[in-house]
Formats: sequence, C-alpha cells, structure tokens
Amino acid sequence: MRNSTLALALAASFGLLAGCQAPATPAQDGGGTGVGATAGAEDTRFAEAAESLLMRALERSPEWSIYAGRYDNAGQLTIPDAARRTEDLAFARAALAELAAFDPEQLPAAQRIDHMLLVNHFESMVWYQQEFRDWAWDPSNYNVAGTVALLLNTPYADEDERLRAVMARLEHVPAYYEAARANIDDPTAEHVELAIVQSRGALSVFDDGLRGRIDASGLDAGDRDLFNRRIDAARGAIEGWIGWLEGEQQRLAASGDARSFRIGEALYGQKFAYDIQSHYTAAELYQRAVGEKERLHAQMDDITRELWPKYFSGTAMPEDRLKRVGMMIDHLAARHVERGEFVDEIKRQIPQLGEFVREHDLLDQDESRPLVVRETPEYMRGGGAGASISAPGPFNPTADTYYNVSPLDAYSDEQAESFLREYNHWVLQVLNIHEAIPGHYTQLLHANKSPSLVKSLLGNGAMIEGWGVYAERMMLEQGWGNQEPEMWLMYDKWNLRVVTNAILDYAVHVDGMTEDQAMDLLRREAFQEQTEAANKWRRVRLSQVQLASYFTGYAEIYDLREQRKAELGDAFSLKDFHNRFLSYGNAPVSAIAELMREQHPED
Repeated sequence: MRNSTLALALAASFGLLAGCQAPATPAQDGGGTGVGATAGAEDTRFAEAAESLLMRALERSPEWSIYAGRYDNAGQLTIPDAARRTEDLAFARAALAELAAFDPEQLPAAQRIDHMLLVNHFESMVWYQQEFRDWAWDPSNYNVAGTVALLLNTPYADEDERLRAVMARLEHVPAYYEAARANIDDPTAEHVELAIVQSRGALSVFDDGLRGRIDASGLDAGDRDLFNRRIDAARGAIEGWIGWLEGEQQRLAASGDARSFRIGEALYGQKFAYDIQSHYTAAELYQRAVGEKERLHAQMDDITRELWPKYFSGTAMPEDRLKRVGMMIDHLAARHVERGEFVDEIKRQIPQLGEFVREHDLLDQDESRPLVVRETPEYMRGGGAGASISAPGPFNPTADTYYNVSPLDAYSDEQAESFLREYNHWVLQVLNIHEAIPGHYTQLLHANKSPSLVKSLLGNGAMIEGWGVYAERMMLEQGWGNQEPEMWLMYDKWNLRVVTNAILDYAVHVDGMTEDQAMDLLRREAFQEQTEAANKWRRVRLSQVQLASYFTGYAEIYDLREQRKAELGDAFSLKDFHNRFLSYGNAPVSAIAELMREQHPED
C-alpha cells in the first residue's frame, strides 16, 4: 500500500499539466468531454475548449505525454529553469481565464466534473509554483531516469525509433541538471538525502546494458558514437549533480539549521484541498481518523479475546487492551514466507485473486492485460515504498502494468525478519489485494477505458488510493480468507495503518509530532514492526498529504456504497456499483457520487 500511481507522482513533480487527446466517441456511463450527437451548444463549446487546452498542455509537457502513453514529442526534454516556470505560470492563468468563460451550472454533470478538475489543476499549478515552491527546496523533483526507462521498456515503436528518442533527450541532460542546481535554495536535509539515493539509482539506466542495446541496434556508426558520447555526458551531469548534493548535505549537517521538512498548518490545509479534493477539510479528516482508531482498537480487542484460548491457553490476558492485542498480533506474525520466497509468493497469489473475483462476480476484469511482477527499479527506490503499481497511460492502454516489489537484498537478517513479520501470511494477501486485484491494477485498467480522459489524466489520488483500501475490506466481506478471525485481526491491523497514516501526516506536519511520539503511535498503537515504522517515519518526512489520501478516499467510497445500498434496497448490485464507480476514471469520490446519482438514480 504505497505510492501506487507512479506516473501521476512523477509527472506532478514537473509541475506540468497532463495532456490528453479528445475522446472520439460520445460519453456513456463515465461521461466525458467528447461531443455526443445530442450535445447542446454549450456542451460542444466546452468540449472543444477542454480539448484545445489539453492538447496545448500535452505539447508543452513531453514528460507527462510519455507517462500518459503518447510519444509525439518523446525526444524533447523540458528544462526546469526560471524561464520555463514563467511560461507555465502564464499558461495556467490563461487556461483559468478560458475556463472562467463557462458557467459550470449550465453544463451536464459529466462536464461539470471535468470543468472542476481542470480549474483545480490549473489553480494548483499556480499555487505550487508561487506558494508551495517545492521546486526550490526539494531536489528529489529532478531526475531524468524515469522517462528514459519508460521509453526503453515500452514497445510503442521499434527499437531504433525508441533509441533515437532517448538519444535526443540525452542531449539536454546537462542543461537539465544545471537548471536544477540553480533552482535549489534552502533545501531540506531529508530531500537532499532522497535525491542522492535516487540519482545514484538513475545511473543504472545509463549503464552498459543501454550501450549494448545501441551496439545491437540498426543505428549507423555515427549515431552510435554520438549516442555513447551523450551517455557519457549524461552520466557526468548526474554524477556532478550527486556531488553537488553531497556538498549540500555536508553543508547542512555542519550548519545545523536546515529547512524543516514540516510544512505547517496553512500550507498543509491548502495542499490537502488541492490534492485530495474532498468534502472533508484536513482537520476534519484528522478528527475522523482519530475516532476510527478507537473503533478499530475495540474491534481488535474483541477478536483477540475470541482467539486467546486457541493461542494462549493457560496464559492470563494482560489488563492493558493494547498489550493483549499486541501479544496476539506478535504471535501470529511469526507465520510468514521465507526471505527468498517473498516475490515468488506474490506471483503465486495474483491469479488466485483474479479467480476469486471472477467466481464471486465482483466486477469486470480484462483477461488480456496480465500484471507483471518485478523488482522495483533502482531509480524508484529510497522513498520508503515497498510495493507499488506502474500503470500505462490511457494513450497506451495495452502496455504492461508492473507490480514493483522492493527486494530485501539491502536488509540485514534482523531487518528482513521484521519486514516479513509485518507482511506476514495474512497481511501479504491484503497487500496484494490493494496493489493488484481488485485494487490499483484493476482500477487503473478501468480508468484507462473511461470516456473522459480529463478524469483519467487529472487523476485524484484519494480516489485511487481509497479504492485500493476499499477493495481490501470488500474482498474480506465477500469471503476472501474464509472469515477467519486471524485474517480479520490482521486486516484490522493493516487498516489501522491507513488510519494512522492520516493521523501521522497531519500530526507531524501541522502539530509538530516528534519522532518518539510518531514511533509510539506506529509501534504501540498501530502494532507495526520496527522496520515498517522506521520506513513510515522516513516517508512522512519526505511527503505531505499523500499519506492522508488512503483514509480519505476509503471513507468516502465506503460511505457512498452504504448510501447507495440504502437508497436502492433490493435493486442494489455490488458488481454494478463497482463497474459504474470505476467507469468515471480517476475523478474525486464526491464527483463520482454526484454523477452516479444523476445518471443512475434508480438502478
């Protein structure tokens, strides 16, 4: 359960808009900006304006285009300098002026949501550049490896054409890192460290493997020689960037007055509003999470009391509730796969989850799109994420979807055992539900089929992460795990992570929670292993708001389902609910709820 939308996260780091092409068919269940046969004049005018905006944004953002599966300008590399920021700001303000010409209340529901998403995106572009300014203090924003690796590994064209696109991008890598170095002012020590780790990983993309592909290609001798020289220059630029970062790291350590990673209440509240797009405020979500933590503790205690005679016969239960629950979890956590079998066990479980979904008719799947389990590429490591999904964009929907699993090679025996106890026999199953089937992998396949590319590309992280969390509970409700109390206890422990994610994120960035307080929350109250808790503390120092997206989206999706069940009674169909919910792409849950009620009020 980690940052599962790599493409969205990386593209957002550029501060650039996701572009997309206009839908070619009229909107159906999911709604979209495409013009249908019965569309009115205002509908048509908005669809044309949205298409124009998105196409212009697409041309301006080759990085986003690549992640979206569109490769028209794949050979161009955006230089993130001050001139580019000025152009981006002007573009965003002009886009907002164009959108202001439309009254959302005069548009049909699907287009109202597209209008809202577009306005939110352009407003957030302005805010990120002028107020949040992470381009100046977070050097991990700058990394050229992701797009190059995607071009090399995605068969959108023949090998020689893809290599030429990479060669063209490499020409400007030195200028890219020169701009990055000029941008950074008063960085946080934590983000400098992350940038060093990931930049070292970036070098692995420009290694002898790439040179071997060049030698085996159809490029002529002159192009091969030029390509190799550009690789040398790119590696030199990355190594120079790493050296500069290491100098910054030493300077910050010597001065002792590095910028705080905590962003404070005002920025946190604004970032939550732009990134999450919830009907909750940041403070309201925090309070709901605190209440949910208490509910889960009570439920876990009930299960512990039920299981106590089975596992601790003759042993008196401790008076302290958290202690007895912790003892039960600690005992059960000893059941886990061996260190060398971790990835293989994940591969084994994926088809079993798919079969369960089919047997129980829970939602539509795409049998033609297998999930590829792989070790997390080096350039993606270092942020505290153990598992994630890398999905293709809607312009390249037949490309492989990868389930990235971080290997345990770098862990000591003690760290590996701690990690495996955290991802024990039961929790590993829940992780695979969240990341794969019917979680992120399944949801993102549906999103790429949405008639609205605005919703697919301007994706809402809370909806995406929330769906993964919702899928976990739904699968257990439908019988995955055979209703074993052990599975439900471990699920509650896992779900408690979602809740404490939201509590931790707000408490650290707004209330100044210390490391000791955070570790007490994670270890004692959330029953996490030391390695997991340490990784989470690292993660909360490197990100803001994203940790709260899981619980926000989950709470909103679950509430919506229960409301629809109450409204429709016997007419409610779980499969229909899931398919229709996912048909709207990556829109905010509140927007999906509006669309579902307007377009399907009685079924």
